[in-house]
Amino acid sequence: MTNVTGLTELWLPILLSSVFVFIASSILHMAPLWHKNDYPKIPNEDKVRAALGPLNIPPGDYMVPRCASFKDMGTPEFQEKIKQGPVMVVTVMRNEMTPMSRNLSLWFVFVIVVSVLAAYIAGRALPHGAHYLTVFRFAGATAFIAYSAALWPASIWYQRAWSFAFKETIDGLIYGLLTAGTFGWLWPR
Repeated sequence: MTNVTGLTELWLPILLSSVFVFIASSILHMAPLWHKNDYPKIPNEDKVRAALGPLNIPPGDYMVPRCASFKDMGTPEFQEKIKQGPVMVVTVMRNEMTPMSRNLSLWFVFVIVVSVLAAYIAGRALPHGAHYLTVFRFAGATAFIAYSAALWPASIWYQRAWSFAFKETIDGLIYGLLTAGTFGWLWPR
């Protein structure tokens, strides 16, 4: 029994957990009730599009209103802009439909990276023949943190709907449990 388990010995749980998470995420995001209302329609969409379209805003992330410095945040002019509104953080995307195959491919790469990180943490901590629940805890906690922890700051700092953060956290818990179960099941004996 060695003190650590190498990444090359964990290729099967890395690959299978990635496939299981990919399938689960597809089901969760296609289910009609779970993520259906993550992005509600903006009121007066046609008017908003007509007002913003001619501005040709390049793709990117923007804050409106945006001051030049922290010092400017306290000025009466900036405070008036806040009062008048709208106050928003906006992501402007290209005027095209992003191919779903591109997004799904990038998502699968991300899922593999999370599984590799889970394998690395569990492999550094646990030897061959480690007990199922011990492997489950290490791999599952790592995967859960990777899938969920980065979502809360968007609600904290940018007022992203808390319902979105909670739903994504539950998704992350499901993905973490799938990763944990796969690693516990296929851990080298």
